[in-house]
Amino acid sequence: MSSLCRDCQHRSEVELAACPACGSRRIVTHPALFSLSIAHVDCDAFYATVEKRDNPTLKDKPLIVGGGQRGVVTTCCYIARLYGVRSAMPMFKALKLCPDAVVLPPDFRKYREAAKAIRAEMDHLTPLVQQVSIDEAYLDLSGTERLHGAPPAASLARLAKTVEREVGVTISVGLSANKFLAKTASELDKPRGFAIIAPEEAEAFLAPHPVNFLHGVGPKFAESLNKDGFYTIEDIQHADLKSLIRRYGETGDWLKRCAHGRDNRKVNPHEDRKSVSSETTFFEDTADLNILEDHLWRLSVKTADRAKAEGVSGRVVTLKLKTSDFHPLTRRLSLAEPTQLAQEVFRASRPLLIKEATGRVKYRLIGVGLSELSDYRADAVDLIDPRIAKRAAAERASDKARAKFGSGAVVTGRAAKHGKKPEG
Repeated sequence: MSSLCRDCQHRSEVELAACPACGSRRIVTHPALFSLSIAHVDCDAFYATVEKRDNPTLKDKPLIVGGGQRGVVTTCCYIARLYGVRSAMPMFKALKLCPDAVVLPPDFRKYREAAKAIRAEMDHLTPLVQQVSIDEAYLDLSGTERLHGAPPAASLARLAKTVEREVGVTISVGLSANKFLAKTASELDKPRGFAIIAPEEAEAFLAPHPVNFLHGVGPKFAESLNKDGFYTIEDIQHADLKSLIRRYGETGDWLKRCAHGRDNRKVNPHEDRKSVSSETTFFEDTADLNILEDHLWRLSVKTADRAKAEGVSGRVVTLKLKTSDFHPLTRRLSLAEPTQLAQEVFRASRPLLIKEATGRVKYRLIGVGLSELSDYRADAVDLIDPRIAKRAAAERASDKARAKFGSGAVVTGRAAKHGKKPEG
């Protein structure tokens, strides 16, 4: 059995309850601790943590980042999560669950600066860093033990301490032999977590968990799996692969691999972020265009928020739909100029939705994304449609107003409709 102190990085080949060097009880213990090298690093409630860092009076208060245009939660701290608040929840519902929460508008400049500092620390550990979003990345630390004079687990513990001390943000680490298991492990011990899943224990570890424990299986898909007799991951492990593929297409093959903890993807630092997107699965399938449009607007703003946070614009807008029988449908539209604005994402994707949502087919999922990404430089100016510049200026003004005066400073008509409490 191997043990590591997460505070001073003292290492031992026996199981420890407390560190003999510094007395800390923050000990991680596992037989494969010093032999694994693929990690997933995930910032804890990133936007909310940055806000609490910059305003210590918020430390012990429930904090929600979001509101404003779309009237939904962008993210929230762990105190707010104890009340049931979750990302993408309508703000009226979040405040009903947690009426004493402090609500702040997002400040993407601060988040980009913090993310850049964290990325620099990761780059010190290994050149094999694959950033998958502003607040998470995969790292391959194979062959770095001689360079750092310590196994990957110790280097990752040191990284967590450095990021917390220098950047003021906490991270959770998942360590394994592949990306899927590392991602799964990073979710086990949040916040300030450090968890390990070795490949030889993956099947037994995963087996008793419900199917929605698999990252990527949402509530609606889990419900469909339950109806088909799959309640635990063990049920999927025992299922015939061909039968899963007949039922769920390519998703069936993915399910089978995940259920056994298999993932052959490499950590690829040259695999640029190809898109920013958001999607949601409905609790009840719908063919109602108005409902679909309201979700499309919320997802357009969420996608725009992510693009702004990462400092990118996209030239291609993609609408994603999935029918009740799991048939996927995507429609794309190329823009004259790249954008990161919610209004432009919505205006481009709405006609694509109207063409498909004729009322004859029910949908279980909708999503929207931006691809063909480039660094954001300036909002587009179109001589044919000068209103584009006016809409861009209005959205930027709205962002500034929310940052200065609070999340409720500016609310669009559609956001007010989407965010208000239903009657009855």
